[in-house]
Amino acid sequence: MQIKVETNVVAPIAEVWRAYTTPEDICAWNAASDDWHTTHASVELREGGAFSSRMEAKDGSMGFDFAGTYTKIVLHELIAYAFGDRTARVEFTQAPAGVSVRVTFDAETTHPEEMQRNGWQAILDRFARHVETMRPAA
Repeated sequence: MQIKVETNVVAPIAEVWRAYTTPEDICAWNAASDDWHTTHASVELREGGAFSSRMEAKDGSMGFDFAGTYTKIVLHELIAYAFGDRTARVEFTQAPAGVSVRVTFDAETTHPEEMQRNGWQAILDRFARHVETMRPAA
């Protein structure tokens, strides 16, 4: 089963893409809740390149590496990747009020679908807020 989450980011597509693919930015936005954070990220943004984000509870009680391999990259349009035996696609589409970012991923069997959807949506919402707060005031 695949799950989709989506957000709109009010920023130019080049800024949205950069924030999604830059390790320093990933560390700033990649968490589903305030009690988690990403302590380290690495990105080799090319087909066959590796990525990894170390996600940890802020109290130190648990953590894991979210890591995989990029399978397709289309600048400012698509990032597809494999992680374990699962896959995901991140699509960037210019929209009237910014950039639509849609993530479609293979669900896992340990947690309920709604929990997975909510977690990935929370991360994507944090991503949008991060990009929008980096922008200078108009």
